[in-house]
Amino acid sequence: MASHPPTPLPARPRLRRLDLQIPPRDRQIITAARASDASGGSESHPIPFINAVDRVPYAHFTYSSSADAAFDLGFDVGCRCEGGACEGCACAEGVGFGLKRECGRGCRCGSGCGNRETQGGVGARLRVVRDPRKGWGLHVAEFVREGRFVCEYSGEYVTNEEAKRRLMEYDELTSGGQFSHALLVVREHLPSRRACLRVNIDATRIGNVARFINHSCDGGNLILILVRNTGSLIPRLCFFASQDIKEGEELTFSYGDVRLRPDGAPCYCGSTGCFGVLPSEQT
Repeated sequence: MASHPPTPLPARPRLRRLDLQIPPRDRQIITAARASDASGGSESHPIPFINAVDRVPYAHFTYSSSADAAFDLGFDVGCRCEGGACEGCACAEGVGFGLKRECGRGCRCGSGCGNRETQGGVGARLRVVRDPRKGWGLHVAEFVREGRFVCEYSGEYVTNEEAKRRLMEYDELTSGGQFSHALLVVREHLPSRRACLRVNIDATRIGNVARFINHSCDGGNLILILVRNTGSLIPRLCFFASQDIKEGEELTFSYGDVRLRPDGAPCYCGSTGCFGVLPSEQT
């Protein structure tokens, strides 16, 4: 009995290696464009990759300029200020050390309101610089005065369970020495101090340039502040300068103080009080 060749399945363009069909010259142009601006035009100023160490042109990730707004309450919540002057209204009131409140989507003040400091994208000129030991790091390309907003930590909001699962997977990959994740876990203590809200943002695959900020055992030159927009359930994580930062200086902050694994990933922060290993704790 004659056999017939199977009917071929329809092509799936999304899974094809399209880069193999791009001429070498065009591939060089695409690589140069990606290396010239990590944000791909998403920010007000380009953020170039600078590498004098090896031949890696840029880091692979999907750029997201701000955190997902899916946690908005979804109804008209916010101030009724007009003209963008939100002074003295509930949205402009401080909420304590390490916490900040800003106007949200439901506020009538508009995008030009002065109480939306962290909502216009990256707040300073930056560049991503390759280091022979740390890998990529984030540096400022201008002088930054103490207290100035620098950038938000953007990425995927994930549940506690998913964060634990991913961290276990990332730990296995990190042990091979060829992988570095960017999952940030922050705990916001409630006023009663008896409970806390845990926020997990994973910028490993999707995020912005804040994913390149390295650890410093002396606390670094950035402070992490939780910014809560009126009408939003989950705070955003934003970095502000904790001191004057000179042009060309690397941006760093403390990943934490707990080190449960003395044989953990090595730290190359170079501070006088460096512990030699990066912080680690139970997930």
